Amino acid sequence: MKDYEHIVIWLDYFNKNLKKSKGRRLGLERCVFDPSLKELMDAAKSAGFEITESDDKVRFPKRPFVRSGYIVLPKGSSKTKILNKISEKLVAKRSKQSK
Repeated sequence: MKDYEHIVIWLDYFNKNLKKSKGRRLGLERCVFDPSLKELMDAAKSAGFEITESDDKVRFPKRPFVRSGYIVLPKGSSKTKILNKISEKLVAKRSKQSK
């Protein structure tokens, strides 16, 4: 049964290596190369979201041959706004690590 109270955020939404037809949801400037589930969880927490569930042994439906991961957040605003907030933190953290 579909859960209307929560939203699922997949790792592949932020993967710069993927085309939008393969699951990326944001522009390239808002994505990073091969994000990890830990990075996604840290970015979501620093953006002020509470993670209710996570799984790293799942497969994104558009890429069933590769393992991916997801987090589940309570639905507070639109998914696009949530993705933009998380991507800000994710890109900022990656840019700090590369310096």
